[in-house]
Amino acid sequence: MASTPWMVLGLTLITAIALAEPIRLHPENPHYFLFRGQPEVLITSGEHYGAVLNLDFDYTRYLDTLAADGLNNTRTFVGSYCEPDGAFKIARNTLAPTAGRFICPWARSNVQGYSNGGNKFDLTRWDEDYFARLHDFLAKASDRGIVVEINLFCPFYGDAQWQLSPMNTINNINGIGTVSREQAYAVDGEAALLGVQEAMTREIVTRLNGYDNIYFEIMNEPYIRGVPDTWERRIADVIADTERSLPNRHIISQNIANGKKQVTDPHPAVSLLNFHYAFPPVTVAMNYDLGLAIGDNETGFKGTGDDHYRIEGWAFILAGGALYNNLDYSFAVGHEGGTFQYPDTQPGGGTAALRRSLRALYQFMRGFDFIRMAPTPNVIAGGLPNGVSASVLAEEGKQHAIYLYGDPKAPTSRRAQLILTLPAGEYWAAWVDPLNGEVIENSRFAHTGAEAKLASPEFSLDVALNLRRLGE
Repeated sequence: MASTPWMVLGLTLITAIALAEPIRLHPENPHYFLFRGQPEVLITSGEHYGAVLNLDFDYTRYLDTLAADGLNNTRTFVGSYCEPDGAFKIARNTLAPTAGRFICPWARSNVQGYSNGGNKFDLTRWDEDYFARLHDFLAKASDRGIVVEINLFCPFYGDAQWQLSPMNTINNINGIGTVSREQAYAVDGEAALLGVQEAMTREIVTRLNGYDNIYFEIMNEPYIRGVPDTWERRIADVIADTERSLPNRHIISQNIANGKKQVTDPHPAVSLLNFHYAFPPVTVAMNYDLGLAIGDNETGFKGTGDDHYRIEGWAFILAGGALYNNLDYSFAVGHEGGTFQYPDTQPGGGTAALRRSLRALYQFMRGFDFIRMAPTPNVIAGGLPNGVSASVLAEEGKQHAIYLYGDPKAPTSRRAQLILTLPAGEYWAAWVDPLNGEVIENSRFAHTGAEAKLASPEFSLDVALNLRRLGE
């Protein structure tokens, strides 16, 4: 497909105004990011991925809300996939545009008949209005210091999703997409459909090359519908090959599993491993030796309350994770300020209070020289109350970030009597409330070596500790 003059001009301008090289793994500690010259973790509570493809969603107000809440990441689907109203019992789903309000990379034809209103798509032409909207979204995110995950594909969980895809032959004029939804992603399947997927990938990667605040994710939850690894590797190859002739290289993320999985043979171009519902955060330790960033970029199915999603985020980041994205259903069309009061049947949560606790997590991490730190659970030699777990990051003997948490479903009053393995020295300890980042109490103590004892304040679900050796 030939490049348009608009595309060439747009790419030139974007490249010219790029603030810095794109976000990348930190060269001194690749478990974290380097963004605009600073070590970075990505922490957010974002909408359900429809900010661009849903024409009714006011993404400017949404981005303003994220920035005001001190959050720095969001995830967006490009439009190769969308959902019907009511999918997964989600009320006011941003991935489910109303009839005629869906926009995607492919242009509409002059033939009526798209399943959700309007004309069918022409998979050989690009929709410049879509790309203008995408560029505007990314530029506004950039202005606010927000990094955007560009998610290229998603499996079709059921026939209802496949019935809405422009890649389904019923929705395009090209006779492409004649296979079943289970066969939509395959290197040895329908060649024309694979060609469309590769062309879309190349077009998006090329047009967005100048942005420093993006990374690409190959596919959301490929494992749910058994998308072949060969297909994911093919798309990773397309991304990497496309960028070889362009000025910038971007992080490529692969969504590995729900919960946990040990990765044994990552694609050489993939540098971010993302998991969903990664609590407890054991998958970080399972994959830490790969020397890649590890993220938890979707939450849910643990009720609508804040406690689980706060604890999941704090536990994951202090276990050595680099990214946490709570799926926040308080963002909806007409509620881009995060004010939607969703029903109890919603498959997740999200509130202003939860966003405050995640801002506190971000600020807590920024208070450390965290690229010098690594998961160090053996700092705690004992003293955890029954039912309490710990995540520990440390630069041993210098700075320690400790998070204690209980079962989100079973709050109870308790104190920890920590036994810590520390070198001799004078220490400063500050206990922090994860709800808001406020210091509950702080103290100084001298330690002569071996094991130190430190009592926590009373807490019901979770508490954090900032522990430093003075003079370091």
